Amino acid sequence: MSEVAGNFVEVFSSIQGEGPHVGASTLFVRLGACDLRCRWCDSPHTWRPADACRIQVARGADEDRTLANPVPVAVIVAACVALEVERHAFVSITGGEPLLQPEVVRALAEALRGRGPRIHLETHGLATAALAQVVDVVDIVSMDWKLASDVRREGESFKELRADFHDEHEAFLQVAARAPEVFVKIVVTAATRDDEVLEAARRIARVAKETLLVLQPVTPRGAVTERPGAAQLLRLAAAAEAILPKVRVIPQTHPIYGAP
Repeated sequence: MSEVAGNFVEVFSSIQGEGPHVGASTLFVRLGACDLRCRWCDSPHTWRPADACRIQVARGADEDRTLANPVPVAVIVAACVALEVERHAFVSITGGEPLLQPEVVRALAEALRGRGPRIHLETHGLATAALAQVVDVVDIVSMDWKLASDVRREGESFKELRADFHDEHEAFLQVAARAPEVFVKIVVTAATRDDEVLEAARRIARVAKETLLVLQPVTPRGAVTERPGAAQLLRLAAAAEAILPKVRVIPQTHPIYGAP
């Protein structure tokens, strides 16, 4: 572990704001860089590798310190210990896209998994080979299922149509299903098409039908200025439930009370 270093953005204690574990105490370790561009991204500062990492100095404190990147994983683990990692329900390894640094994810998970919290990997759900390197040391894989209506790879234009991500996500889910828990999240915007969501549901059912599908109405930001309407969400949820036994509509909650 001591020889592994990575590009980190921040380490802080907060509350899980989305997905089925919403409201649970969570220690977030955010890695830098992402190879996707989502129109609604809530952390565009993580698209590029960070020059420095912000570390909260104590749980509940407003004070931070910064360290120049790359930061050794051993230093990040020490920061987690100082933030009382054992008093959290989860450690969320997030990004950016953490699976762009699989050796860092593995070192972090191995070092923190035995300290009490469950290891929660938040990923865009496309880096299948990288996931295979770490899936045995994480407890929960939270994978996004990206839709071509709102997501592009780095360098692609939103003005041009692109193929969907379904084949890549299906392959990813086959590996993610080895974890003790996996769930799929789809961010729903006003531009989301029914056929995209239903195809995702069919693919999930084909791989692991008991997988929970979370439909998350977008929090407006960036290029997305409006939420999907209730009629759209209810229609999508009902249609997805005809394919999958576990479907939930869960919005982001942390923006409501101003938590990071």
